[in-house]
Amino acid sequence: MKGRTYIIIYLLGAILSLSACRDVFSNLYDDEDAQPMSTLSQNQLYVDASSWTDWYYIDLKAVRDSIARDAQYVPSGAWVRYAIPVTEAEESGASDKPCGIYTYWYDVFGEGLTNHQYHSFYPTEPQPEPEHWSIAVHRNNVRTNGGEVLETNYGLMRQLPESSEAFKDSTFIADEWSEMDVWAVKDQMLQGLIGSQGIKVNPVLSSWLRVEIPPMPPLFTLNSHVFILRMNDGTCAALQLENYMDNKGTKCCLTINYKYPY
Repeated sequence: MKGRTYIIIYLLGAILSLSACRDVFSNLYDDEDAQPMSTLSQNQLYVDASSWTDWYYIDLKAVRDSIARDAQYVPSGAWVRYAIPVTEAEESGASDKPCGIYTYWYDVFGEGLTNHQYHSFYPTEPQPEPEHWSIAVHRNNVRTNGGEVLETNYGLMRQLPESSEAFKDSTFIADEWSEMDVWAVKDQMLQGLIGSQGIKVNPVLSSWLRVEIPPMPPLFTLNSHVFILRMNDGTCAALQLENYMDNKGTKCCLTINYKYPY
């Protein structure tokens, strides 16, 4: 009887421990009922990008055309979701940066993200995407469709020069390969093991929302500068992250000020 009592106490302790850990990580988990903080203006986009397992794509050119046809068009409905491939597949092609899930160990409860070690890799299918798109967002990550990005010093869209020609001689940054930023697999998070998608992301545009560990829960920091996206056809858009929470405080629910064409 005493042995059974010890087992029950142990199991209760384990459950409470896991529950406490999940509370610590609560800001990293998803909320299926995320809603915008307030009513959006005509020049704003909203997307619940809190999912670990999805990219959300938008085609700003198509949004522009839709608004031209219908002034009541709601541009936030233009986001298209594509899941991140997480199922192991046969590795195809000779590449030093293959598609797949790269798992790293992070010293989450110690030094934080700066103390990490490579753990393992398995190949997956390439990331699916729509035929036409401008940017894609996943939590605090952003990628472009062959575009380049510049961070300006402007804190308000109305402060921008009249035309993007003012930035033609500035240095724009293209997307760069990453295998540690796009967190996609959290099954072993409580052991500090996080699986990330190997994919190109834009380090400049992704800097509009930074996640820091420590502390725990993680610290989210918004960079409210206006960014200029130069697309692969040479046209430009102005983008600014207005908010990164919904009305419940769920992180990575993005309200984006935008201007296209700019």
